[in-house]
Amino acid sequence: MELILKRIAKKKGYTIGKLGILPAADGDDSKSVTYFCDTLEPPVREVKTKSRGGITQKPFAIPEGRYPVVITYSPKFKKWLPLLLNVPQFSGIRIHAGNTPRDTAGCILVGENKQVGQLLNSNLWLKRLKPEIVEAKDRGEGVWIEIR
Repeated sequence: MELILKRIAKKKGYTIGKLGILPAADGDDSKSVTYFCDTLEPPVREVKTKSRGGITQKPFAIPEGRYPVVITYSPKFKKWLPLLLNVPQFSGIRIHAGNTPRDTAGCILVGENKQVGQLLNSNLWLKRLKPEIVEAKDRGEGVWIEIR
């Protein structure tokens, strides 16, 4: 199974995307990406700001590319969540619930983008996404996310 995240709005304080699902390849070239939900991430570029302790780096979105996805237990969130592997310059990048850019430190939030710069119904969409990933893994499929 391939998750396709297409970034559609790269703003100064956040990035909005569309997450779609492409079923596992089985020789059928007619399959297309099915829209699943919206996403919210930090800005695409690294932003440096001056603070009392010196220069700090605000979170920024992960590089475009293709990454394997697994589901592991998150001690921070105290639940099982999707985790992206092999992300350059990042570790612990998860797909989780959240509503605003304050809720992400580099992770991908899922939900409905019905308000500018925010997601709604994030917990609902996370609850819908996790079983999709688990079922693909149970079928023996690899799960990947391609970020464009």
